Amino acid sequence: MTALALIIAIIALIIAIMAYQRAGGQIEVGPQLEGLSKAIDTFREKTADLLERIEAALRKKEEERKES
Repeated sequence: MTALALIIAIIALIIAIMAYQRAGGQIEVGPQLEGLSKAIDTFREKTADLLERIEAALRKKEEERKES
């Protein structure tokens, strides 16, 4: 009876390891974090550029109002 429990436990462990690897495991965490970091940096740069354009447009409108 204990041998059967041991075999079932080993099979369950193998299935759990396979599921963990299929879900990503520890090996792929580093590249995923690096990719996410690059995406965040790109988003930050695009946001900064957009805010600069908005600022320039608002300043231009302010100058036009002052001239009128």
